[in-house]
Amino acid sequence: MTDRLPQKLRSDAEDNRERILAAARTLFANEGLDVPMREIARHAGVGPATLYRRYPTKQALATAAFAEQVRACEAIVEEGLAAADPWQGFCLVIERICDLHIRHRGFTEAFLATYPDAIDSSASRELTLKSMARLARRAKARGQLRRDFELSDLVIMLTAHRGLQASAPATRLAASRRFAALTVQAFSA
Repeated sequence: MTDRLPQKLRSDAEDNRERILAAARTLFANEGLDVPMREIARHAGVGPATLYRRYPTKQALATAAFAEQVRACEAIVEEGLAAADPWQGFCLVIERICDLHIRHRGFTEAFLATYPDAIDSSASRELTLKSMARLARRAKARGQLRRDFELSDLVIMLTAHRGLQASAPATRLAASRRFAALTVQAFSA
């Protein structure tokens, strides 16, 4: 029995894939994960059959569309951990995660388990939460983070952040930055 080599996509199929992912990212960011698959296909300029052939479920599409954001989220937490001052690292994580989530609204829903199996969220979430727990312990040890802070407080904050619904992107971004600043202030010792 011979092993089959992975097939490289034809250039037109690769173009369709990229257009589908770009459309999904845009629509998920603007409207959240409730956007219909047919609307994504229309926005990408492909037929529904083309979309479903590549991504048979919305979960599969969300997984592919948000892979970059998952990597960005993990990198943000790692950057926070690498900061010499754990409080500055903690603040950086809050600010950048809020920025990432407001720019990609659907990502917040995916991360908070609208699709619990999407984006291999369990492994990613566990790694991210363990890293945040280490960062929080370091900030607490220095007396910079509230002693009563728990990781569930961070989840509550992210859930509340989802409520920012201003229609204009610039207004949403300004509200998100204010929200992050208030959150940091609330978590400060």
